[in-house]
Amino acid sequence: MVLKPAEKVLEELAQCSNISLRSDSGLVGAVADAAAAADNEKRKKQAEEKKSKDEDYVLRRKPGLQPIPGPGWGERSVQLTPWDVLHVLGRAIALSRRGAARGFAEHWGALKYSQALTGDAGSFMKLSAEGKVTADHYKALQSSELGIGFALALARRVLARRHPDRVVSIVPADTALRAGWALTSRDKGPRNSYGYRPQFFAELWKPGEPSLALPIACKGNHSNASNATYSHTQLASASAHVEGVHIGTWNETPALIFSTELPLEGYVTVHALRAGGSGGWLGRTYAEGGGLDVELKDENHFPQIQLPAEGNDTPASVPGFHVTPELYGWFAKVLARTAAAGVTAFAGDGGATAQYLTERQGKKHFTGFAHAAVDSVQDAAHTILGTCFTGTDHVFRLNGTRVEAFSGVEKDLFDLLAEGQVEQYRREIYERRSAWPSKSWDGPWGGPVSVHQDGTVLAMRLLRQRDDSI
Repeated sequence: MVLKPAEKVLEELAQCSNISLRSDSGLVGAVADAAAAADNEKRKKQAEEKKSKDEDYVLRRKPGLQPIPGPGWGERSVQLTPWDVLHVLGRAIALSRRGAARGFAEHWGALKYSQALTGDAGSFMKLSAEGKVTADHYKALQSSELGIGFALALARRVLARRHPDRVVSIVPADTALRAGWALTSRDKGPRNSYGYRPQFFAELWKPGEPSLALPIACKGNHSNASNATYSHTQLASASAHVEGVHIGTWNETPALIFSTELPLEGYVTVHALRAGGSGGWLGRTYAEGGGLDVELKDENHFPQIQLPAEGNDTPASVPGFHVTPELYGWFAKVLARTAAAGVTAFAGDGGATAQYLTERQGKKHFTGFAHAAVDSVQDAAHTILGTCFTGTDHVFRLNGTRVEAFSGVEKDLFDLLAEGQVEQYRREIYERRSAWPSKSWDGPWGGPVSVHQDGTVLAMRLLRQRDDSI
């Protein structure tokens, strides 16, 4: 494999390519068949193990899956840059605590895919030669993480088009849920025995109005199967993950599920379905008691989903997470403050991040000792596309050439979050939601850039003598 010059890699990161989309009635039927086959296989295995009928267990799955309608899916393709996908992925994993890095350096893990994708405006995006080599050794990790990037990039686009009067925030589900429930044996409180839950929530919000929260499950695979059977199986599994959270009335929580196919031969295809429903809306009661600017403490809600009562019978329940009406205001506040933590973590400020998290959510993970080479410090500022951003930087070698990556937040917005002013930050974000630059390359900066509605930026260029550090 011939290594590309770093300059060429940077150019390709900013190049738009087509992403193939599939969301139709045929996919709905294929996923239903895959779910039925998986359930039958489980019943067969249980029968072989001679388990009693009382132990028979088939996954609960989100019912009524439908194609995703509207702009962005009817055309069967959209255009994205690899750099925007990496920006989305970096934001998504900033609070993940998946590696040895301290929390606010986790997002740099997205940069390992800087050479994994290729394509141009006249073709469909696909794995590059480097991406194929990586897939041979880290297939599950690469498909999973790139699957997150593609799924959330498209989810943000679809939801923003459907709700143009709202801002879309992506929040890691485990971090949000830990504010009210114990997820593992290490967490204090009654633990949920149900192992299925979404990976993310999309919060659609507007200042002063109830927000809408949708569970999202996203998977990825490197299957070369022309009939996409592996993606069908993944979507069937994803439907069980989003079923683990109910917001409001039973079976009325809307949700999105994705499976991204990254074949070694062929182009990237995103398979997606949605679940409709009138639920997911959260009240405005979070404005009471100081609103979003007041710190949260861990709560211990019982890990169960309440089923509708039948006649005079006592309502039954199943394991899972249920945001009932009395929890609407609290959960809206959890989502808002967790989203704020993700922004400050992306900018490299541990102190600012810790104030937005509870103990169980990982407050201590963002303070204190950090291993050498995995720390991140908010100590850099750059003007990109005419806007001043403050954040953190990372220097590494790209095919032998030293490059620097910068992640940050627009300076005035960062100052608000550093001072704990989430309410004002959201008002500013809302007013500026359509004013952010959309270019994928900044000449004076010298490399690919991506700016999101939350005020964050991800940029990379060849390493040069900096004169604008703080």
